[in-house]
Parts: sequence; C-alpha cells; structure tokens
Amino acid sequence: MLNSKVLLLNQNYEPMTVVSAKKAIILFYLQKVEIIEKRSKMVRSQRLAYPLPSIIRLLCYVRVPRKRVELTRRNILRRDGYQCQYCGSRKGPLTIDHVIPRTRGGIDSWENLVCACVSCNNKKGNKTPEQARTPLLKKPRKPNYLFFMQYLIGVSERSWKPYLFMN
Repeated sequence: MLNSKVLLLNQNYEPMTVVSAKKAIILFYLQKVEIIEKRSKMVRSQRLAYPLPSIIRLLCYVRVPRKRVELTRRNILRRDGYQCQYCGSRKGPLTIDHVIPRTRGGIDSWENLVCACVSCNNKKGNKTPEQARTPLLKKPRKPNYLFFMQYLIGVSERSWKPYLFMN
C-alpha cells in the first residue's frame, strides 16, 4: 500500500514526477504538499490517520529546469506510435528513415527522422517523399517532455488524466 504511485504536481498544477505513497505521506506530514485526490484507504499510525493520496500538489512553487527529450531510436518509435509514417503499418520490423536523405543534406533531427516499415524504407530509398510518391501521414516534430512523461509514468489511475492533459 505504501509503495503505490502518487502523482506529484508543482504549485501551478504542472506534473513533476511520480513518488511512492510513503514519500507523499511524509511530505504531507511535513506540510510541504496538499492532497488533491485521495484513495478510499487510510494509512494509520498509533495516533494519526491519513488518507492514502493519489495526487498531491506542492505548496511552494519549485522552479524546474526544462527537461530535454533525447533524440534516440526508441524515442522516435514512441513519438510515432510504433507505426510506419508512410503506410500506417504496425507490422514487421520498423526502421528509422531520414525524410530528406543524408546524401541530400538531411540531418539527424526530430523534424527529419520518422518511423518506417522495411518495405516503405526500401521503396523510398535515397529519394524525398515527393520523389518516391510516398507522402508522410503526419509531419514529424519534436515532442514535448510531457508527452514522454505520460508514456513513462503510465496512467495508473483515471483521476490523473486531467493533470497529465490526457482528456
């Protein structure tokens, strides 16, 4: 019960991280957080009883440096939903394709790398999508940190969705 996950929000309701229920109760006891959402269970000591929190919010704003999302093969696959950006297929092995090939000046960037199935990657070859007549399903762009936070945390409770902007 004390190992269950609790969503920690900054004072401005921005999601920060996930902590254990034990850590959340300690922060509540020290009056550093308020409980926004609670579960039906209680945590009891000899003299005190606290509701088991689900979402807590810091009482003082903490300035957090902007987190960067690293450009990796895994993150590109996650961003594209493990789906070929040319044909929409989710089957078979997936590769990373340069929209503008490196031999034509394409660089490794969020805007130039997409997930592609092997057949579409071979069909496109060393051409641009227009030349190969394989249009992109959606324009690639750099994802924000919140997108990956949602993916990494995994939404374990429905009550978290509004705070993770997943409505």
